[in-house]
Amino acid sequence: MSPQILLLGPNGQVGWELQRALGPLGDLTSLDRHGDPARGWCGDLSQPEALAETVRALRPDVIVNAAAHTAVDRAEAEPDLARQLNATAPGVLAREAAALGAWLVHYSTDYVFDGSGDQPRDEDAPTGPLNTYGRTKLEGEQLVRGSGCRHLLLRTSWVYAARGGNFAKTMLRLAAERDRLSVVDDQIGAPTGADLIADVTAHTLRAALRQPALAGTYHLAAAGETSWHGYARFVIARARAAGASLQVDDDAIDPVPSSAFPTPAARPRNSRLATARLQAAFGLVLPPWQRGVERLLAEILPPMAGR
Repeated sequence: MSPQILLLGPNGQVGWELQRALGPLGDLTSLDRHGDPARGWCGDLSQPEALAETVRALRPDVIVNAAAHTAVDRAEAEPDLARQLNATAPGVLAREAAALGAWLVHYSTDYVFDGSGDQPRDEDAPTGPLNTYGRTKLEGEQLVRGSGCRHLLLRTSWVYAARGGNFAKTMLRLAAERDRLSVVDDQIGAPTGADLIADVTAHTLRAALRQPALAGTYHLAAAGETSWHGYARFVIARARAAGASLQVDDDAIDPVPSSAFPTPAARPRNSRLATARLQAAFGLVLPPWQRGVERLLAEILPPMAGR
């Protein structure tokens, strides 16, 4: 019998891709923050008890929570809301999943670490978030683990998608408007596509439903590493090769330190995530970050080329 799957946050970058990836696994119900008022179903993480009532009514076999407060700088000004969305609500979902015997798939971030050093962090590395977003996401992790529910907790980083805004689109717009760019070069990570995250989620969930011992925390990111500066150079070079009309020359993309662009929330310098545990447990090979970005560019470049 196919599992009943409840997806929260279906209109976000990862959630949008999850609608596609999870569809073949079971009977999928997707609820955005507006929910389904006609049925009295709530999908709003800012109303955790109404959310709990919805879970009790639907009795899903799997809850996939792709909703969160992800505006990193804004979280500094609204820490209570960030905590409610990133910690309190996931804790409630975990509590309800435990009561039902359901699985919870939840997403977290490299921001739970302090970003020191230059080596990839594994799942057991000490945490030490630098900002409100990271602290609330870490608290959410702790509540999920402490609930006793069967869970897959997937930490990822530098997420992008063709849908909505993203770093590549911003760089291409600026490269078309300006003859010189400055891009941060002291933050290192791996750009990771929402489509990859969704596909890996479906793969791991299918395996975990058969083998509950696979429950736990895993790091999910594309292979390799780069800086934001390296990412920008890659995007602009590929766009130019595809015929996009750009003003900036390759040698006019200047590397600058994070201090050149002060932000309300501190960013980790080291966003590298070690993914060996995920790959070994689920028989996966994570592709290099360049492959996913090239696919993104193939989707967004055609209307831009020749402008």
